[in-house]
Amino acid sequence: MTTQTDTPLAEPAERRSWLREHSELGVCALLLALGVLVLTDALTMDVDIAQRGPVGPKTVPIVVGIGLLVIAALLAVDVLRGGRGQAETGEDIDLSEPADGRTVLLLAGVFLGAAVLIEPLGFPAAGALLFWGAAFALGSRRIDRDPLIAAVLSLVTYAVFNNLLGVPLPGGPLMGAL
Repeated sequence: MTTQTDTPLAEPAERRSWLREHSELGVCALLLALGVLVLTDALTMDVDIAQRGPVGPKTVPIVVGIGLLVIAALLAVDVLRGGRGQAETGEDIDLSEPADGRTVLLLAGVFLGAAVLIEPLGFPAAGALLFWGAAFALGSRRIDRDPLIAAVLSLVTYAVFNNLLGVPLPGGPLMGAL
């Protein structure tokens, strides 16, 4: 015989069990929110299409936003049909070890530094520092090669975005040289 006090206690436990079994729906919700955000930003972007041509700065964000929405829907359907993500089976990953906090903090510092320096230094210099700092944080110690690769990668990225795609990036002091 059940009493009314037993029923409310059983429902939250069942709800938590269902949520635990379908935890991937949280990833679906995140993908959905990101897709909506990207599409909203892309569709409200102020761009004169006559100046940019048929493929302009809106094209890639719209494709990415639609892709995020489609992936969110497909993943939600899979999870609700009983699909589950596979457990990590990587040979080089030991899940019993904690995350490398030093590397994470170094990368966060490099990204924050690049974000702060992009206006005063411009993208080529800030991007080179970003690429070099990320390589250093991830373990590369080739001081003879890494800065050169970072500088070339940053300049190529700047040229592709600024000249080919028509997405203006701050050039900084190097604006006249490029």
